Amino acid sequence: MTRLVKLTLKPEHLNDFIAHFDTVKEKINAFPGCKGMRLIQDKNNIGVIFTYSEWETDDDLENYRKSELFASIWPTVKSWFDKKAEAWSTETYFDGFSLKND
Repeated sequence: MTRLVKLTLKPEHLNDFIAHFDTVKEKINAFPGCKGMRLIQDKNNIGVIFTYSEWETDDDLENYRKSELFASIWPTVKSWFDKKAEAWSTETYFDGFSLKND
């Protein structure tokens, strides 16, 4: 399962967000059930950030969202948003990345 989250940050908090992300990225990436994650920035609007994470199961994502780790991250970064976060849980239909990495 893939989780996409769009975060629109206030311009004055972009560097705060990146710095904070750098302190937690390895913990999130190592969370049980997390298969990996990416932080992606819009090229035309640098205040728009996407998190892309892959999870073994829906329950693994829910366990993360209910964890102390998430509770320590979300309130901090949420205050830096210019717009409400948007999130999608998806299933992969085609994965050309896997084909190229085999």
